[in-house]
Amino acid sequence: MRQHEAVINVMEEHGGYATLGFLNQEVLKVKDCVWKTKTPFASIRRIVQDERFFFKIKPGLWALKSYKEKLPTDILPTKEISKSQKEEFNHTYYQGLLVEIGNLKKFQTFVPNQDKNRLYLGKKLSDITTISDIYKFSYDHIVRMTQTIDVTWFNERNMLASLFEIEHSTPMYNSLLKFIELQDFYTDFRIVADDARKKEFQSKLSLEAFKPIIKRVGFWSYNAVAELHSKTSELISIESKLRL
Repeated sequence: MRQHEAVINVMEEHGGYATLGFLNQEVLKVKDCVWKTKTPFASIRRIVQDERFFFKIKPGLWALKSYKEKLPTDILPTKEISKSQKEEFNHTYYQGLLVEIGNLKKFQTFVPNQDKNRLYLGKKLSDITTISDIYKFSYDHIVRMTQTIDVTWFNERNMLASLFEIEHSTPMYNSLLKFIELQDFYTDFRIVADDARKKEFQSKLSLEAFKPIIKRVGFWSYNAVAELHSKTSELISIESKLRL
């Protein structure tokens, strides 16, 4: 089996689409395909860009051209899908990527209760998070506020490790207000949005109200999240091969 055929085979077995991170973990397991290259992950990245067989849906997500008319609307929205639904699908996609990155990094992952049934690549978000109920790590009002944050990573001591708010079009100010309420915790804060909103992020963060957390809040673009997802998957695949 040729290398591009192995990629096609893995995609076909999973509905005709896959994240680059998923391909990094699964394609090399195909028994009938030999990867003699020293850079197999670079080869996979090159293969999915072959427009004869594949097309890009969004950062980190690829599909087979032969499946284009068969893909679910949450994967490839049709023209009939409203703008708000498309935004919800995108929001859930990046939530899912962040959850999977957290899982790969051995964090415990949580999403808000109202998001648990949303679909991420054919699965409910609740199917990929590792905890269903948020830990009572602080006062009740702090916990209640935290459980509205888009993605939370907890460390092995059940304490906050990283917090993520995904901002497609909603005001960033509200997310920063949540972060300022959690400034006393040793945790990282991240706003995830399109690159086009980075200047807006910098402008809002520079306000006097957010001075206590200005050095603790980072901006991650959608492309950066997708790249981190694929690179983390590469590392896990290598570690598994070396049995680390």
